[in-house]
Amino acid sequence: MMEKIVYLDNNATTKPDPRVLEAMMPYLTEEYGNAASNHEFGVRINQAVNESREKIANLIGSETNEIIFTSGATEAINIAIKGIAEYQKSNRKHIVTVQTEHPAVMDTCKYLEIIGYEITYLPVQRSGLVDLDLVKKSVRDDTSLVCVMHVNNETGVIQPIKNISEIAHAKEALFMTDATQSIGKIYTDINDLGVDIMSFSAHKFYGPKGVGALYLRRRGLNKAKASTLIHGGGHERGMRSGTLNVPGIVGFGRAAEISKFEMSSNIEKISKLRNYLEAELLKVEGSFLNGDKANRLYNVCNICFRGADADAIIIDLRNIMISNGSACSSTKIEPSHVLSAMGLNSADCYSSLRLSLGKFNTKSDIDYTIKKIKESVISLRLMN
Repeated sequence: MMEKIVYLDNNATTKPDPRVLEAMMPYLTEEYGNAASNHEFGVRINQAVNESREKIANLIGSETNEIIFTSGATEAINIAIKGIAEYQKSNRKHIVTVQTEHPAVMDTCKYLEIIGYEITYLPVQRSGLVDLDLVKKSVRDDTSLVCVMHVNNETGVIQPIKNISEIAHAKEALFMTDATQSIGKIYTDINDLGVDIMSFSAHKFYGPKGVGALYLRRRGLNKAKASTLIHGGGHERGMRSGTLNVPGIVGFGRAAEISKFEMSSNIEKISKLRNYLEAELLKVEGSFLNGDKANRLYNVCNICFRGADADAIIIDLRNIMISNGSACSSTKIEPSHVLSAMGLNSADCYSSLRLSLGKFNTKSDIDYTIKKIKESVISLRLMN
């Protein structure tokens, strides 16, 4: 009989909520029409898409016409950064970002450097937080975009993006945030935070994989104008052509609706479990927390167990699903670029684990995990 899986890798992906799957099922069976078709069947399907768009807009405080559906946050990031760069290439070819960004942002910016754009990669402090004075010094008159992640996927560190957006806007630059780890988990209002462009995915908050969204501000002084990169039918207001993933979009909308309603209770439940897990693991001799303790998402902890290899711990645990960093760069053998940017040496990077909790975790999951990690760390240190 297979051992029960204890899943503590919710920053990589989450288990779909059964209510999300229930909402999706009709659109995988009888309601299979194309949302772009102009017959009655297509009009009905399009109505379901529009209802989901409204639910997602309500979650972040945007207008419905500011939401563009994509295959996920990575596509949304590419469309936004490359599209903004192309649109403003005649007079603003400078972009500011941070060394701890997700690979989707980092690799996109590296591509733009190859074709002639200038990118400033801001360092972070030991806490993982960016220095606001350094941001202010880095934004120039020719800066088109400042792109800073809201919540770091490896450490959970929350950047002061409201302050950063004000700095960007003072130089008439647009402000973008990758909010993949914050949407559906904490209250995120694009108007309060001054966000012009935002990317996020459904599968990070109990929705389906393969669907995400790009928010592009269409109001006020900081309208986000971007060149189209994906042509072929003019779907999504011309920004992203292609047949819509209707079942995924419906599930996305339902996940947004549920998360908004249950956010407070999820925060209370998950933060208690995370705090208990973290406190117990930090009792292990030679362990320490990576990332700012105060400015951090409530569901994640990144802990270094000095002298114990993280990959060896992961293998040893077998049925406990944890991670040593971003799932999007898990094939790389070099140390985490996030932890390295925070000043950790290679040995400590390789000894660090990310544990990210979700609403389906229980106290018994956490007790079992604490016991097994402690045993594994002690065993590995003795072997060394």
